[in-house]
Amino acid sequence: MKYLKTLDSMRHLNHSTFCKKQNENMRIILITFVGVVFGFLIGVSFPILLANKMTLSTVVLPDSTHIETSTISTRIITKEVNDARKIWVPSNPRGAEGLAPGIVVPHSDLYLRRLYGNPSEDLSIQPKYLVSFTVGYNQRQNIDAAVKKFSENFTILLFHYDNRASEWDEYEWSKKAIHISAQKQTKWWYAKRFLHPDVVAAYDYIFIWDEDLGVENFTAEEYIRLVKKHGLEISQPGLDPRRGLTWQMTRRREDREVHKKTEERPGWCKDPQLPPCAAFVEIMAPVFSRDAWRCVWHMIQNDLVHGWGLDLALQKCVKPAHEKIGVVDAQWIVHQGIPSLGSQGQADEGKQPWQGVRERCKLEWKMFQQRFANAEKNYNISMGIDPSNTTLH
Repeated sequence: MKYLKTLDSMRHLNHSTFCKKQNENMRIILITFVGVVFGFLIGVSFPILLANKMTLSTVVLPDSTHIETSTISTRIITKEVNDARKIWVPSNPRGAEGLAPGIVVPHSDLYLRRLYGNPSEDLSIQPKYLVSFTVGYNQRQNIDAAVKKFSENFTILLFHYDNRASEWDEYEWSKKAIHISAQKQTKWWYAKRFLHPDVVAAYDYIFIWDEDLGVENFTAEEYIRLVKKHGLEISQPGLDPRRGLTWQMTRRREDREVHKKTEERPGWCKDPQLPPCAAFVEIMAPVFSRDAWRCVWHMIQNDLVHGWGLDLALQKCVKPAHEKIGVVDAQWIVHQGIPSLGSQGQADEGKQPWQGVRERCKLEWKMFQQRFANAEKNYNISMGIDPSNTTLH
């Protein structure tokens, strides 16, 4: 009996020992599992901590081991830069940083496209130049004659100030032109809103012309040839002096192809290389190179629609202006002086419509000069330059 009790005690002891070992094994397994999970979480979090606390040059670990910038950059792009948008290209145009560069199209044109077929077959020719006219329907015959002076290398753009754009279909060329209509607006209002440099980037030269120009002695392709030959970034055709002139600079010379300077009335030119004796064309028929227009467009004021004073400031957009701005004498035009825009004004306090328009033109001229002078003065002060050195006269 005693032997049986002893044997029973030994069995109980062995069972207890077995349970303890089993519990210890489970505890070891559990601790190991927790350690592995904890280590995994630390491993995942570590690159993010590095991105937040380390510079992009190198990462210095406690044992002075260096991690290369490219490795960190890859992790940052993958995990840090807006996970929902994994592309970020700061050199893209503003607002398009999240697009792959290959899909970004920053520029446009005014080429007409078909609604069918292969896009690559839409254009039989890609015009290299753009000519715009600001027009009313009453001047259609004059515009018809002018448009015929421009070859198929030109995109034709008409800005309609009288809301009669649909009535031009009597002309075959009109069916291929671009028509933009807004009632009683000027060409500079249109230009600021529809001729953004990125929209007209496809064109080497941009003509921004009035509607009352006689073009019997003008051919656009020859004009372009002379502009290129003489290196003109801003230009205009010479004006027939028999129809009246405001400035001597724009008067046609009969003995040359191009001129870039003139002599004005005493006291009109403080510097012979500055307007109106040089670096000057008028705003009735200017022609701009692509690069010059990018600058000029930014200088046009949103609320000053007549453009008075702009001609004196064009010289700020090309350097040296007295060499790159000029008048093409061999291709000349007649300024007919038809006061069509004046009739778009409104009679007020006993004044005729044209009188109100003229007063607005003069007011804008003063406002533009003041804004330009203030802008240069403030810039010079911010740069520590003597403000009296401004050069707009």
